[in-house]
Formats: sequence, structure tokens, C-alpha cells
Amino acid sequence: MQPAVSVGNVGQLAVDLVISTLGMSKVGYFYTDCLVPMVGNNPYATTEENATELCINAEVYAVPSKQLAVLQIRSPFIKNKYRPFCQTLLSWVKSCGFAKVVLLSSSHAYQRNDQQLCGTSLRYLLSPAVEKTVGDQMQRLNRRELEQIVTFPGVNDDKTFQVPGGGITRLLFTESCSKGIPIIVLLKFCSEGDNIPDALALSDYLNEWLQLTANQESSCSLAKSSRWKIPSSWKLLFGSGLPPTLF
Repeated sequence: MQPAVSVGNVGQLAVDLVISTLGMSKVGYFYTDCLVPMVGNNPYATTEENATELCINAEVYAVPSKQLAVLQIRSPFIKNKYRPFCQTLLSWVKSCGFAKVVLLSSSHAYQRNDQQLCGTSLRYLLSPAVEKTVGDQMQRLNRRELEQIVTFPGVNDDKTFQVPGGGITRLLFTESCSKGIPIIVLLKFCSEGDNIPDALALSDYLNEWLQLTANQESSCSLAKSSRWKIPSSWKLLFGSGLPPTLF
């Protein structure tokens, strides 16, 4: 599982929730020159002792009991580095023999077409390698697949899907399809701002399918979202506040 660096950073925030809630252990780093370099303190600190541990722009976490590995990305891509990153990532996926790839992403709400304005703001995409097995699961859950749109209206009827604001989502999906790699994209339409509710909704959308955390009896969105453990780093999501000395 991994996020796309996309509008509102919803995928990255959702991955934060999964790592924090499952108490996933960091098992390695994903070295790449395609991301802006960065370093920071432990985003999932639980004590003063582990708060000073360092994190970098791409790290791998795992929980063997659930057969789950997560790649968290924490910085934007360097210009023109999307394709090399996808190639490196898919080579790693193949070499590790992962059963499937789950990509958590988001897309600009204001660029939805008429069909996408109706109903839920959550969508999915499936590569041919998982279309039958996972497709049946999505149907049972009454999920909606991302609608295709006409590429050149009035010129031809060819249709394709678009993910405006989705970062590497479309490229990684199409590359995975061409290489026969099973990939599932889960995304949410949203706008920039306070995207915590979007991250919680996307995490719930993921959990209803994969059952990563315990089910809640109530269907109330608040009760469903309470299953997630908020990472300590989210205290600084909107900065550290104004220093009192300014006043």
C-alpha cells in the first residue's frame, strides 16, 4: 500500500492513520532521487524517547500478521521525475513479489463531471489483473468505479479516465496495467483545506474492504472514524500556532 502525493495530501494522511493505528514497525527506506529530500522527527512518536528518531521522505513499514507492507511518501516529486519513480517502484514491487498494490489518492472536486457529482465522493480503479476477484468484492460493497470521460468531445467517442490533481495516480495505474501488476486505486474527490475528514473517509473506505481494524457496530461516521489512532505529528498539521510573545 502507498499514497499518491495528490490534492489535499489525503492519501498520505490516510496512510498515516493506518501506520499509527496498526502500530506498524519501520522496516526500511525506499531510496530514490525522484523526491525532494527531507528529514524530520518521528511522526508516530508515543514517548519522549522515540520522539527524536528521524524519518525521511520515503519509508517502508510492515505488519507481518496482516501480510501488509506500506510505503509512506512525505515529500513532493522533483520535476519530470514521475516516470522514473514509477519504473523504480514497479521493479521493486515485482522483485518483492507483492500480491497486489493499493494506491490511496485524491482528485480535485471542482473538476468532476456530471456523473461524478452524484452520490458518494469515493471511487475505485482496478487493473485487469484483479478485475474479476476484487471487482466482485467492490460490487458486493456497492462501490462506484471511477467514471471514464470522452477524451475529445465532438471529435471521437474514445473514453479514458482522468485524475486531475492526482499526482502519479494515472501514470502508475497505466504502467501497472501494461506490466500485468495487480493494482487497486482508491480515491476521494476533495478540495485543499482541512483534509482530515477526507483522510478519515478514505481510511474507512479502505477498511471496509480490507478489514484492517475492528468493525464498529454503529454506522455513524463518527463511530467509524473513531477506530483510527491520530498520529502525534498531526498536532502540527496547521503549524505550531502563534507565539504568545507577538502579543
